[in-house]
This record gives sequence, structure tokens and C-alpha cells, in this order.
Amino acid sequence: VNQREVGLDTDSFNQALRRVLRQDPDIILIGELRDAETAETALQASESGHLVLSTMHTLDAAETVARMVEFFPAVKQAQVRSILAGVLRGVISQRLVPRTDGGRVAAVEILLNTVLVAELIEKGDIAGVKEAMEKSLAEGSQSFEADIARLITEGVVSRDEGMAYADSPTNLIWRLHNDMSPVSKALAPKEEHDG
Repeated sequence: VNQREVGLDTDSFNQALRRVLRQDPDIILIGELRDAETAETALQASESGHLVLSTMHTLDAAETVARMVEFFPAVKQAQVRSILAGVLRGVISQRLVPRTDGGRVAAVEILLNTVLVAELIEKGDIAGVKEAMEKSLAEGSQSFEADIARLITEGVVSRDEGMAYADSPTNLIWRLHNDMSPVSKALAPKEEHDG
């Protein structure tokens, strides 16, 4: 791991970020994306084949994609969506939910950039991205409701706490009743058959 210190090795964070590709890194970790200049540099590094990891303060994976695009002026947003659709690998969001036995547990939303997700990002259909996760159309992705339902089913989180942390309590209720995980199927009462 090589790192540079602002004030000692470089005059500013943005200057260091612009020059990072000259250092021939394999992976670039940007602590937080919070402005257009940083976001643009991250996209350029991704386009050149580097793995770029970063954080953003957003509510969920779909909002993360939307925020990335919103860093840029309207005239550049179509181009940014096109680049993002090509270079994005995934978004992981977490919420720390109170456990039934004390402490907290991470409920995790995962958005993987499948062909469908890339098409939706390029069109600017962020609501469609969210819907693809909710309906399990984006292979490998998982909504907060899916993970919270798992945590409730496993007894890690209470139903009330799960409802409080879900984006859509209605979707969570549906999942709890219709989309039983292998764990909940194993715990469900067995039907008796007359032989």
C-alpha cells in the first residue's frame, strides 16, 4: 500500500487525485466522493481499467447512482450515465439495524451492474434500477427488504425494527409471507401426507 500525504507529498487532495494514475496503481481508494471533480477523476480512472473503490453518503444503492450523475451539470449527465453504465461493477449499501440480543447488525443492499441495470442507468431510469432489485431482476443483487426479511426470519432482528429500517414496509411484509428463504423454509412446519 502506497499513500501520499496532503501538505507533505502534494499541495491538495484534488491535485493528488489527478496525478494518481502516474503512480501506476492497481487499485485506487477514494475516501469519499463528494464533488464533481472527485467524481470525474474516479470515472476517468475507472475508464482506464483501474479498480476504484469509494464511499458516498446516500440512503440506498439507487440513490448512489443518481447522486453520482447529479454531481455533473445537465449537459454532461447523458455522457456520465453512459460512462457509469460501462464502468460500474457494483454498489453496496448498509444500514445498521438494532439486534434482538443487543448491538447492531448490517442489513445490506447490493446492486450489481448487470446488462439490465446498465441499460437502466444509461437511460437515466433510476426508479427502474430500484424496481429491478426489488423484483430480483438484477441477478446477484439484493434489496434492503430482502436482507431485512432474512434477518427477521433468522430471529436476528425484530419485525418492528425491520419495518422501521425498510424502504418499503409493504414490500418487506410481502417478502416475509411469500419469498421464504431456505432458512425459513427449513423452520416452517412440515405438511403431513397420508400414505
